[in-house]
Amino acid sequence: MKQLDVQILHQSYLLTCPEGHEERLLEAVSRVNDTMARIRDAGKVRSRERVAVLAALNMAFDIVTAERAPAPVAEPVEQPDEAEEDPEAADAWAQAMIQQQADAQRIVALLERLDQALETDAQLL
Repeated sequence: MKQLDVQILHQSYLLTCPEGHEERLLEAVSRVNDTMARIRDAGKVRSRERVAVLAALNMAFDIVTAERAPAPVAEPVEQPDEAEEDPEAADAWAQAMIQQQADAQRIVALLERLDQALETDAQLL
């Protein structure tokens, strides 16, 4: 294990990480420091503890959003073989594809609305 002395909002922390992971830890420290500084500099939150909680929530929200984002479809889904011979199956397949696209658009729109709403979350406390 390796120990690193880092600074987050001008406070020193001695952190331990596995050998070879120092660069990743320093990147994580940089992200936390930047997020906390952005929240603190917004002006309404001064408590280091509240700034840290808001930063953790912002970062966790970003992770959850990325995990739940619809995966881009590299290739269109092929129409099933039975749909070529059966007009009802072809229609059902087409309706399913339209619904899937509409659902994906609604999810993206909802995520954008959540991002906009959370941009000002530092002002809530």
